[in-house]
Amino acid sequence: MKTKLIFILSIFIFFTISSSAQVEVDVKKKVNNQANRRANQHADEAIDKAFNKLEEGIGGLFKKKKKKKKKGNNQAAQQQQQNSAAAQTENPAAQKAAPATATVKWNKFDFVPGDEVIFEDGPDADEENGEFPSRWDLYKGNVEIGEVDGENVIMFLKGGSYIVPYLKNSNQDYLPDVFTIELDVWISKGASTANRLWIYLGDQKNNNRSDAAHRSLVVMPHSLEFGDSENDYPGTENIGWTVEKEGSWKHISIAYTKGKYKAYFNDTRLINIPHLEVNPTGITVEAGNDNMFLKNFRIAKGGVKYYDRVLSDGKIIVNGIRFDVNKATIKPESNGAINKIFKLMQKQPDLKFSVEGHTDSDGDDAKNMELSKARGKAVMERLISMGISADRLKYTGWGESKPIADNSTAEGKANNRRVEFVKF
Repeated sequence: MKTKLIFILSIFIFFTISSSAQVEVDVKKKVNNQANRRANQHADEAIDKAFNKLEEGIGGLFKKKKKKKKKGNNQAAQQQQQNSAAAQTENPAAQKAAPATATVKWNKFDFVPGDEVIFEDGPDADEENGEFPSRWDLYKGNVEIGEVDGENVIMFLKGGSYIVPYLKNSNQDYLPDVFTIELDVWISKGASTANRLWIYLGDQKNNNRSDAAHRSLVVMPHSLEFGDSENDYPGTENIGWTVEKEGSWKHISIAYTKGKYKAYFNDTRLINIPHLEVNPTGITVEAGNDNMFLKNFRIAKGGVKYYDRVLSDGKIIVNGIRFDVNKATIKPESNGAINKIFKLMQKQPDLKFSVEGHTDSDGDDAKNMELSKARGKAVMERLISMGISADRLKYTGWGESKPIADNSTAEGKANNRRVEFVKF
């Protein structure tokens, strides 16, 4: 394009000069020089404009954009400043920068387990591989104890298998007005939304599963569904039919409070129903596919608010803070309870707590004592890292020396594995 333009200009100037006077000039060379000079000038101007826009964009990112003074724009600039000042006057919050807070990754997770465990199944390590889970009853299908990565699990060997907790009063309404449910579900590699686990708020064995669609939580590899409410885990909305690449455990939590129903997938609340028009009476678990695995199932009764417990008892007993087996590593599902303690201490600046770890009676006494202290310290350090002043906290551990329940039952052991926040 440039060559063509130069050629046309050369012809035009050549005839213009030839028709006027006899001038001894290298016309073609001069035209080339002039065309190149002008082309370079235009290119420089374009580049300067591009860099100006780039610098303005970068300045905007860091909010250090320089103001340009232009003739005739003073009035517009003044009007813009007045509008900005008016907006800040109407919205005082805009005048202040966002306060520094702890980085909390537990997005939309306000789950706090109930205080008193009424049903617990790990399953226990002494459960025999290949036998039916001793803490459950079978309604239909084929379910046995298996082992995954060295841990005992409940294996649904056939799709359409149903199990219910084995309780003395399982034919009655054994769920309180406030309760929580927790469990871990294994999602296999390559699993799609066709792989489903149902958790019914009714006892299938005793024919208490009417209106199943509005009584059951459907667990899928990337989402939860309850009745007409369905939600995907953040970041998986557009993944498609197959969502699980490697295979992993998903932590499912349910909180029921006098008709209010919430369900959580790992670290996020996906279901939030304000008024559930049913009365939950029992629990049934159904696997929709072969070879689905289940572990760490727990039903707990709800309790009194944390601050009310401090006022009445001088301490808060929390069994919702969980750790890796025989370690002081805090599990992610503990964040709901820890965040609640954190908010309480923020609202009540005079509160000071001794963070005290407790274990069940399994294992060596001395190791349990050491482990409980390490766990108390880990929780204390987490609260300090979130912004609580170190002089408001201390820690200790009591091992298995102060049980609050019978260590001969799974539920008793679960209640004894706890962290207490004792006022000092």
